[in-house]
Amino acid sequence: MSFARIYPLLVAKAERKGRTQAEVDEIITWLTGYSQSEIEKAADNEVRYDEFFMNAPMPNPNRKLIKGSICGVKGWKKGKK
Repeated sequence: MSFARIYPLLVAKAERKGRTQAEVDEIITWLTGYSQSEIEKAADNEVRYDEFFMNAPMPNPNRKLIKGSICGVKGWKKGKK
């Protein structure tokens, strides 16, 4: 599935829970190192969802401490980006 297809669903879910698109983008930026313009570009293109995260320019080193999921991605296991 493409990031462009999943991203609006993430935003809609966040908004149902009283959050904003800006907060979703802030989490994605923190997690991956993508800039706001890079997130927007990915949302407008056919980048696969898994490729978006696997090709993150600057994965946050604290991502390994995540126990649940962020943006539908379960905690990042040791050895993965």
